[in-house]
Order: sequence, then structure tokens, then C-alpha cells
Amino acid sequence: MIELSKATFGAGCYWCVEAVFQNLKGVEKVISGFMGGHIKNPAYKEVCQETTGHAEVCQIDFDSSVISYEELLEVLWTTHNPTTLNQQGADKGTQYRSAIYYYSEVQRDAAEKSKLEVAPKYWDDPIVTEITPASEFYEAPSYHVDYFNKNPTQGYCRVVINPKVSKFKKQFADKLK
Repeated sequence: MIELSKATFGAGCYWCVEAVFQNLKGVEKVISGFMGGHIKNPAYKEVCQETTGHAEVCQIDFDSSVISYEELLEVLWTTHNPTTLNQQGADKGTQYRSAIYYYSEVQRDAAEKSKLEVAPKYWDDPIVTEITPASEFYEAPSYHVDYFNKNPTQGYCRVVINPKVSKFKKQFADKLK
């Protein structure tokens, strides 16, 4: 039995993050949800009203013998803009913040190193990504799970997610399932 590792990233709308990471070899499961807030069991509408402190995130279960945490971090840096505070494209609000939630000191150290050494290779402006300990994860409502795959012709999926996934697939072709 394979022992999976866990990573949790916030990088704007979780539909985009999920659509990217579920394509990687070694990633076994990607779940959209919320982390980093101050109330239990936040409702989606509460998170959108910015009253809970939560970020939209994806929790990623991965096989570290196939893909490393550092490789996941590189994908993260290149598939969202970590220089815009509380915003990704037209999506604005604290729930869209760039965040890395770590589960161990090893992950924290890797994230800090990657933020200093890898992210600046892709971005000229200062990186605003927060790196904080993982807290309680709350799964998104079922109609938000696997959204891009279930709704490929929906407007946001066509205009925002599809170009992002296409660019990612070209850049990381050697890491795709």
C-alpha cells in the first residue's frame, strides 16, 4: 500500500487549482475546500463574504515517490500569480489569497526555500504568498468538486480555467498523467 503525502495550496479560485493539479502523475486526489479561517464548518457564501477568514484551497494527496513536494511547489508558482494580494485575475477577496499550508517543518522549510529561490525565477514583483501551518480543512460543497471536468463549457471554465490548464499542460508535459 502506498503511503500518500498531503499538500494544501490556495491560489485563487479552487476550480483552477483543482483542474491543474489533478493532471499530475503521482497526484492521487485533489479536493477543493477551505482552510485558514476562524470558524468551524464555513458555508461557501460566508467564505465569499469574507467573514470567516478562510481561503479557497485544494488539498492534494500525492505519492512522493512519483512527484515531490518541491515539484508541486514549482507548479503552484507557475500556475497562479503569487504577487497579487487577495486576488487572482478578476477574482478579488481574501478567500483568493495565495497560500501554502504546511503539515510539517520539512514542508515549511521547502516552501520557504521555494518562495525565495524558485518563485522569483517566474515573477519580478515581490511574492505575497503566505506560508502557515495547516489547520482544519473543510470540503467545498459537492457542486464545486471536480467543477472544470463536469462543466467544461461553462463561461468561467472556457475563459479562465481552460487557457490556464492548456498553458500548464505545455509547460509540464513530462509530468502529466
